[in-house]
Amino acid sequence: MSNTFTPELLERIMENSTDYTQPLLFTRARIHLFDSLVGDMESGDILLGPGFIVGTGPGIETAAGDDNALVIDCTGMVIVPVIVDARAALGLNAERSSDLGSLWPGNAANFAVVPAELAPDAASAVALILGQPESVAAIVVDGAVVHWNGECTTAAPTRPDTSRSGVVAPSASPYVGMWIDEDDFLYQELTADGRYDETRGGRPHAFQGSFWIDGDRIDYLDDLGFWAFGEFINGVLHHGPYILHRR
Repeated sequence: MSNTFTPELLERIMENSTDYTQPLLFTRARIHLFDSLVGDMESGDILLGPGFIVGTGPGIETAAGDDNALVIDCTGMVIVPVIVDARAALGLNAERSSDLGSLWPGNAANFAVVPAELAPDAASAVALILGQPESVAAIVVDGAVVHWNGECTTAAPTRPDTSRSGVVAPSASPYVGMWIDEDDFLYQELTADGRYDETRGGRPHAFQGSFWIDGDRIDYLDDLGFWAFGEFINGVLHHGPYILHRR
Protein backbone atom coordinates (compact mmCIF):
# COMPACT_ATOMS: atom_id res chain seq x y z
CA MET A 1 0.00 0.00 0.00
CA SER A 2 1.23 3.49 -0.79
CA ASN A 3 2.77 5.41 2.08
CA THR A 4 0.45 8.28 1.13
CA PHE A 5 -2.65 6.63 2.56
CA THR A 6 -1.73 7.12 6.21
CA PRO A 7 -3.99 7.39 9.28
CA GLU A 8 -2.76 10.97 9.65
CA LEU A 9 -4.01 11.93 6.18
CA LEU A 10 -7.34 10.25 6.86
CA GLU A 11 -7.65 12.29 10.05
CA ARG A 12 -7.18 15.49 8.04
CA ILE A 13 -9.76 14.33 5.51
CA MET A 14 -12.29 13.55 8.24
CA GLU A 15 -11.72 16.90 9.95
CA ASN A 16 -12.22 18.64 6.65
CA SER A 17 -15.38 16.72 5.77
CA THR A 18 -17.55 18.57 8.27
CA ASP A 19 -17.21 22.01 6.67
CA TYR A 20 -15.44 21.13 3.40
CA THR A 21 -12.99 24.03 3.70
CA GLN A 22 -10.54 22.14 1.48
CA PRO A 23 -11.66 20.29 -1.66
CA LEU A 24 -10.13 16.83 -2.05
CA LEU A 25 -7.74 16.41 -4.97
CA PHE A 26 -6.64 12.90 -5.95
CA THR A 27 -3.55 13.23 -8.14
CA ARG A 28 -1.22 11.26 -10.47
CA ALA A 29 -3.37 8.14 -10.78
CA ARG A 30 -4.15 6.01 -13.80
CA ILE A 31 -7.86 6.73 -14.24
CA HIS A 32 -10.41 4.45 -15.88
CA LEU A 33 -13.22 6.90 -16.55
CA PHE A 34 -15.75 4.45 -18.06
CA ASP A 35 -16.76 7.33 -20.32
CA SER A 36 -17.87 6.51 -23.87
CA LEU A 37 -16.09 9.51 -25.40
CA VAL A 38 -12.92 9.94 -23.38
CA GLY A 39 -10.46 7.07 -22.93
CA ASP A 40 -8.37 6.14 -19.93
CA MET A 41 -5.85 8.57 -18.46
CA GLU A 42 -2.37 7.30 -17.65
CA SER A 43 -1.71 10.04 -15.13
CA GLY A 44 -4.60 12.24 -14.11
CA ASP A 45 -6.20 14.10 -11.25
CA ILE A 46 -9.75 14.20 -9.87
CA LEU A 47 -10.90 17.32 -8.01
CA LEU A 48 -13.98 16.96 -5.83
CA GLY A 49 -16.69 19.37 -4.88
CA PRO A 50 -19.27 18.60 -2.17
CA GLY A 51 -20.45 15.25 -3.51
CA PHE A 52 -19.55 15.65 -7.16
CA ILE A 53 -16.55 15.76 -9.48
CA VAL A 54 -15.35 19.27 -10.32
CA GLY A 55 -12.55 18.35 -12.70
CA THR A 56 -10.85 15.31 -14.21
CA GLY A 57 -7.58 15.12 -16.10
CA PRO A 58 -3.87 15.90 -16.01
CA GLY A 59 -2.64 19.24 -14.75
CA ILE A 60 -5.27 20.04 -12.12
CA GLU A 61 -2.62 19.66 -9.43
CA THR A 62 -0.98 22.86 -10.64
CA ALA A 63 -3.95 24.78 -9.22
CA ALA A 64 -4.01 22.93 -5.89
CA GLY A 65 -2.61 25.94 -4.05
CA ASP A 66 -5.07 28.33 -5.66
CA ASP A 67 -7.98 26.09 -4.65
CA ASN A 68 -6.59 25.32 -1.18
CA ALA A 69 -7.01 21.65 -2.07
CA LEU A 70 -6.12 18.77 0.19
CA VAL A 71 -3.88 16.72 -2.10
CA ILE A 72 -3.91 12.92 -2.01
CA ASP A 73 -0.95 11.59 -4.01
CA CYS A 74 -2.09 8.49 -5.93
CA THR A 75 1.21 7.69 -7.63
CA GLY A 76 1.25 3.97 -8.35
CA MET A 77 -2.53 3.78 -7.97
CA VAL A 78 -5.53 3.21 -10.23
CA ILE A 79 -8.84 5.02 -9.89
CA VAL A 80 -11.96 3.24 -11.14
CA PRO A 81 -15.70 3.92 -10.72
CA VAL A 82 -17.51 1.93 -8.07
CA ILE A 83 -20.75 2.30 -10.03
CA VAL A 84 -19.93 0.29 -13.13
CA ASP A 85 -21.90 0.92 -16.32
CA ALA A 86 -20.67 -1.68 -18.81
CA ARG A 87 -22.69 0.03 -21.54
CA ALA A 88 -20.71 3.22 -21.04
CA ALA A 89 -17.40 1.35 -21.01
CA LEU A 90 -18.34 -0.30 -24.33
CA GLY A 91 -19.77 2.89 -25.84
CA LEU A 92 -23.27 1.40 -26.11
CA ASN A 93 -25.31 4.22 -24.60
CA ALA A 94 -27.30 6.28 -27.09
CA GLU A 95 -26.32 9.50 -25.30
CA ARG A 96 -23.16 10.20 -23.36
CA SER A 97 -25.20 11.99 -20.70
CA SER A 98 -26.62 8.61 -19.70
CA ASP A 99 -23.16 7.14 -18.89
CA LEU A 100 -23.95 6.11 -15.33
CA GLY A 101 -20.99 6.21 -12.96
CA SER A 102 -18.57 7.87 -15.38
CA LEU A 103 -15.79 9.81 -13.63
CA TRP A 104 -16.57 12.97 -15.56
CA PRO A 105 -17.01 16.52 -14.21
CA GLY A 106 -20.51 17.10 -12.94
CA ASN A 107 -21.15 13.46 -12.08
CA ALA A 108 -21.38 12.11 -8.54
CA ALA A 109 -17.99 11.27 -7.02
CA ASN A 110 -18.13 7.49 -6.61
CA PHE A 111 -14.80 5.73 -7.14
CA ALA A 112 -12.13 3.53 -5.62
CA VAL A 113 -8.36 3.88 -5.46
CA VAL A 114 -6.50 0.58 -5.80
CA PRO A 115 -2.81 -0.37 -6.17
CA ALA A 116 -1.79 -0.49 -9.84
CA GLU A 117 0.33 -3.60 -9.24
CA LEU A 118 -2.86 -5.49 -8.34
CA ALA A 119 -4.99 -3.97 -11.10
CA PRO A 120 -3.33 -3.95 -14.53
CA ASP A 121 -6.63 -3.11 -16.22
CA ALA A 122 -10.11 -1.81 -15.42
CA ALA A 123 -11.68 -5.26 -15.09
CA SER A 124 -9.13 -6.42 -12.52
CA ALA A 125 -9.56 -3.16 -10.59
CA VAL A 126 -13.29 -3.74 -10.27
CA ALA A 127 -12.69 -7.38 -9.34
CA LEU A 128 -10.26 -6.27 -6.63
CA ILE A 129 -12.89 -4.01 -5.06
CA LEU A 130 -15.37 -6.86 -4.89
CA GLY A 131 -13.02 -9.72 -4.06
CA GLN A 132 -10.27 -8.14 -1.96
CA PRO A 133 -11.65 -4.99 -0.30
CA GLU A 134 -8.85 -5.18 2.26
CA SER A 135 -6.43 -4.32 -0.57
CA VAL A 136 -8.27 -1.16 -1.60
CA ALA A 137 -6.54 2.09 -0.63
CA ALA A 138 -9.68 4.25 -0.56
CA ILE A 139 -13.32 4.32 -1.61
CA VAL A 140 -15.20 7.55 -2.18
CA VAL A 141 -19.01 7.60 -2.19
CA ASP A 142 -20.82 10.81 -3.08
CA GLY A 143 -17.64 12.74 -2.38
CA ALA A 144 -17.00 11.27 1.08
CA VAL A 145 -14.12 8.92 1.89
CA VAL A 146 -15.95 5.90 3.34
CA HIS A 147 -13.17 3.30 3.10
CA TRP A 148 -9.48 3.76 3.87
CA ASN A 149 -6.82 1.05 3.75
CA GLY A 150 -9.44 -1.70 3.75
CA GLU A 151 -11.49 -0.36 6.66
CA CYS A 152 -14.68 1.69 6.90
CA THR A 153 -14.28 5.29 8.06
CA THR A 154 -16.54 7.35 10.28
CA ALA A 155 -18.12 8.75 7.12
CA ALA A 156 -19.38 5.32 6.02
CA PRO A 157 -23.16 4.92 6.23
CA THR A 158 -24.60 2.63 8.88
CA ARG A 159 -25.13 -0.81 7.43
CA PRO A 160 -28.79 -1.79 7.29
CA ASP A 161 -30.07 -4.33 9.78
CA THR A 162 -30.64 -7.47 7.73
CA SER A 163 -31.39 -9.73 10.67
CA ARG A 164 -35.12 -9.50 9.96
CA SER A 165 -34.87 -9.39 6.19
CA GLY A 166 -37.82 -11.16 4.61
CA VAL A 167 -39.81 -11.27 7.85
CA VAL A 168 -43.46 -10.64 7.12
CA ALA A 169 -45.08 -8.15 9.48
CA PRO A 170 -48.63 -6.82 9.75
CA SER A 171 -49.18 -3.93 7.36
CA ALA A 172 -50.84 -0.69 8.38
CA SER A 173 -50.46 0.79 4.91
CA PRO A 174 -53.45 2.70 3.52
CA TYR A 175 -52.97 0.63 0.35
CA VAL A 176 -54.21 -2.55 2.02
CA GLY A 177 -57.35 -3.80 0.29
CA MET A 178 -58.61 -5.17 -3.03
CA TRP A 179 -57.16 -3.94 -6.33
CA ILE A 180 -58.68 -4.74 -9.74
CA ASP A 181 -57.16 -4.13 -13.17
CA GLU A 182 -58.95 -2.17 -15.89
CA ASP A 183 -59.85 -5.32 -17.88
CA ASP A 184 -61.35 -7.07 -14.85
CA PHE A 185 -58.78 -9.85 -15.32
CA LEU A 186 -56.52 -9.42 -12.30
CA TYR A 187 -57.80 -9.17 -8.74
CA GLN A 188 -55.09 -8.57 -6.16
CA GLU A 189 -55.95 -8.48 -2.49
CA LEU A 190 -53.44 -7.02 -0.04
CA THR A 191 -54.33 -8.08 3.48
CA ALA A 192 -53.31 -6.57 6.79
CA ASP A 193 -51.23 -9.63 7.72
CA GLY A 194 -48.72 -8.77 4.97
CA ARG A 195 -49.98 -11.33 2.46
CA TYR A 196 -51.40 -11.00 -1.05
CA ASP A 197 -53.75 -13.24 -2.99
CA GLU A 198 -54.34 -12.93 -6.74
CA THR A 199 -57.25 -14.10 -8.87
CA ARG A 200 -56.41 -14.15 -12.59
CA GLY A 201 -59.01 -14.69 -15.29
CA GLY A 202 -61.33 -16.24 -12.76
CA ARG A 203 -58.64 -18.58 -11.38
CA PRO A 204 -58.65 -18.11 -7.60
CA HIS A 205 -55.33 -18.13 -5.71
CA ALA A 206 -53.36 -18.00 -8.99
CA PHE A 207 -50.49 -16.40 -7.09
CA GLN A 208 -50.04 -15.90 -3.37
CA GLY A 209 -47.24 -14.59 -1.24
CA SER A 210 -45.90 -11.85 1.00
CA PHE A 211 -45.60 -8.14 0.34
CA TRP A 212 -43.77 -5.15 1.79
CA ILE A 213 -44.84 -1.53 1.15
CA ASP A 214 -42.24 1.24 1.43
CA GLY A 215 -43.76 4.61 0.60
CA ASP A 216 -45.30 4.22 -2.84
CA ARG A 217 -43.39 1.06 -3.75
CA ILE A 218 -44.59 -2.47 -3.13
CA ASP A 219 -42.36 -5.56 -3.28
CA TYR A 220 -43.83 -9.03 -3.64
CA LEU A 221 -42.28 -12.39 -2.73
CA ASP A 222 -44.41 -15.12 -4.23
CA ASP A 223 -44.72 -18.48 -2.51
CA LEU A 224 -43.20 -19.98 -5.66
CA GLY A 225 -39.98 -18.07 -4.88
CA PHE A 226 -39.90 -15.20 -7.40
CA TRP A 227 -39.87 -11.47 -6.61
CA ALA A 228 -41.90 -8.71 -8.31
CA PHE A 229 -42.73 -5.09 -7.60
CA GLY A 230 -45.30 -2.38 -8.21
CA GLU A 231 -45.77 1.36 -7.72
CA PHE A 232 -48.66 3.41 -6.42
CA ILE A 233 -48.95 6.50 -8.62
CA ASN A 234 -51.71 9.00 -7.82
CA GLY A 235 -53.68 6.30 -6.04
CA VAL A 236 -53.35 3.79 -8.88
CA LEU A 237 -51.33 0.57 -8.60
CA HIS A 238 -48.99 -0.11 -11.54
CA HIS A 239 -47.88 -3.74 -11.48
CA GLY A 240 -46.09 -5.02 -14.58
CA PRO A 241 -48.45 -4.59 -17.55
CA TYR A 242 -51.46 -4.16 -15.25
CA ILE A 243 -53.04 -0.94 -14.00
CA LEU A 244 -55.16 -1.60 -10.95
CA HIS A 245 -57.68 0.56 -9.14
CA ARG A 246 -58.86 0.25 -5.57
CA ARG A 247 -62.30 -1.30 -5.15
